[in-house]
Amino acid sequence: MNGDMISVPDNPTIPFIEGDGVGPEVTRAMRAVLDAAVDKNYGGGRRIEWMEQLAGGKAFERCGNWLPDETLESFRDYLVGIKGPLMTPVGEGIRSLNVAMRQTLDLYVCLRPVRWFPGVASPLKEPEKVDMVIFRENTEDIYAGIEWQAGSPEAEKFYRFLSGEMGVTKVRFPESSSFGVKPVSREGTRRLVRAAIEYAVKNGLPTVTLVHKGNIMKYTEGGFRNWGYDLAEQDFAAQTYTVRTYEKTVKEAGREAAEDELMQARAQGKVIVNDAIADAFLQNTLLTPEKYSVIATLNLNGDYISDQLAAMVGGIGIAPGANINYTTGHAVFEATHGTAPDIAGKNIVNPCSIILSAVMMLEYLGWREAAAAVTSAIEASFRRGRATGDLARFMPGGQALSTGEFTRQLINAI
Repeated sequence: MNGDMISVPDNPTIPFIEGDGVGPEVTRAMRAVLDAAVDKNYGGGRRIEWMEQLAGGKAFERCGNWLPDETLESFRDYLVGIKGPLMTPVGEGIRSLNVAMRQTLDLYVCLRPVRWFPGVASPLKEPEKVDMVIFRENTEDIYAGIEWQAGSPEAEKFYRFLSGEMGVTKVRFPESSSFGVKPVSREGTRRLVRAAIEYAVKNGLPTVTLVHKGNIMKYTEGGFRNWGYDLAEQDFAAQTYTVRTYEKTVKEAGREAAEDELMQARAQGKVIVNDAIADAFLQNTLLTPEKYSVIATLNLNGDYISDQLAAMVGGIGIAPGANINYTTGHAVFEATHGTAPDIAGKNIVNPCSIILSAVMMLEYLGWREAAAAVTSAIEASFRRGRATGDLARFMPGGQALSTGEFTRQLINAI
């Protein structure tokens, strides 16, 4: 991840959305920690100019709009921003505020790095083996939101088209069926996989795994697999070696020749591009997580994968995320958890998700020294068993801190 395509001043304006529920608390903690890290590492020579924008419940209360045009324009104009968790209106309005922002700004990569922090309890025996970066396609697949409710005129019309024009006979209960459309494009696949391969090459990572369900959805998810391999073999021939090439060599020259090719590619430092069926991949991440480094996958698969991997290293409370368009430079960093209204205002919420997302933002801006300072402070706190209650209760001798206490501890460590 990098912001090489953008020019970053010493005092960039960063639009931010507080978010709903616990959003104001975690966003306040994030801003305080980032300001301390930037000030400490750059001696006043750099600073972030924070600019609040409205979305979610706060926006609806103030202006009757869940996602004002002014907010989208701000994130479009300033390129880089950050947001807390947002509620989604029930039964009315926008299907999902998060999805709406991603699609409006064409933030086609949902980037989710997953790693373990020593001291954090994990259900795995060896959580240190989990170190992956997920590139989840953000704009297509089921999340495109193309669907019609059972019994609606649109659903009836769609079924008539399927049966009358397309000859579809496999809808078992057409009168009571809802319908959804799953678009997966060559262009959408290529730009997502390109970003994943470029990330692996730049960071010296050994593999990119295309995760799909192409054995069943042969033209959508199978297309994702094939188009991903095509891109690697056509545009990154000098930097990658694909398992599809390996399989072709096995057929034409035998397995020994294919193994020689693979060994040579590894010796040359090439990225090995492979693929995995989604259900097998989820199992393998539990059994042999060390085999995976960069994951490229579709939208729905990525949703499942991101949350499972986060659970393997301690939970979504320490899972950062970003939504990025690597062509335009637009990037929105975010807390990956929900609004948690049941604990809002109680000063107990874990702010690490949005703080670690802000670390990703600093790295994207090229401010790596400040990013490293925040990460080091979090690591030191976890090693000492000092964290908010959701994590501390599982740490040997853990000490539960309030949100404010944990924030101040990070600032003192920085």
